Amino acid sequence: MTTEESVTEKSAPAKSARTGQPETAKGPIVVAVDGSPTSLQAVAWAARDAALGGSSLQIVHSIAIPASFGPGLAAGTAQPDWLRTDGEQILTRATQVARDIGGPDLDIDAELGLELIIGDMLVRSETAGALVAGSRGRGALQRGLLGSVSSALVHHAKCPVVIVKSHSATDPVTAQRPVLVGVDGTENSEPAVDAAFAEAHRRGVELVALHSWSDTTGLDISMFGWDTIVRAEHAMLAERLTPWRERYPELPVTLQVVRDNPAKSLLEHSDSAQLVVVGSRGRGGFAGMLLGSTSAALIGSVECPIMVVRR
Repeated sequence: MTTEESVTEKSAPAKSARTGQPETAKGPIVVAVDGSPTSLQAVAWAARDAALGGSSLQIVHSIAIPASFGPGLAAGTAQPDWLRTDGEQILTRATQVARDIGGPDLDIDAELGLELIIGDMLVRSETAGALVAGSRGRGALQRGLLGSVSSALVHHAKCPVVIVKSHSATDPVTAQRPVLVGVDGTENSEPAVDAAFAEAHRRGVELVALHSWSDTTGLDISMFGWDTIVRAEHAMLAERLTPWRERYPELPVTLQVVRDNPAKSLLEHSDSAQLVVVGSRGRGGFAGMLLGSTSAALIGSVECPIMVVRR
């Protein structure tokens, strides 16, 4: 049984994506494409985010072939003409999707890369505002399988990484859903909170901040004073969010304290969200850990786009 207390505090309705505190673009939004349906969904998400945040959009497709396919094929001058032609067609299609979503004023740069895509994207992560990729590419065989590119990005990129699965959440109905962020009560989650507030603000939607009090489920803890615990945890959550609520005073915020496994709670709430934002490490994380258990579990499970924010 999951015990939950939810408090909604709305100082004002979200009027538009441009009200409140102004935002400054931190770098281009970079999206990797391979012509697969999920990569085009990733382009749609990236284009909308870039347009809302005033960023430029870089669409990258690589025609480099891994060395295992034969000597010299990873060099740009060795690529067959059909690879270039196919790559140009993929970029043309992706650019059209981006233009349809982002509008005529969106600054779009489509690049045909000659370097292997993972290495190229990781280099770009040093200056990008975010990297975006589909959850699985042309080579993925199962729906639940995370593609090699997206897996490498969430583990090693130096900027936020957004993984897009079955839909981009850019349709009029889904675009009105809230942004959901997981808060564990430590400094590890602060970059995720910062990103989530910014994303909710630029979209003009509600922010839902979810804090899971316990990793243990199914226990009867009424004798330990759950009401007292939930009030204390709720107060902690509210205190943690104070700096951002002061920065975005018009943003509607819902605080939820849940006694449940963090990944399970966030997964359940993701059904009604347009974006899930999590940190790369949780309470048990340490400096050398590549990805926390909660974020790792969610990346392969949520259907809406998910943003992983590293410290």
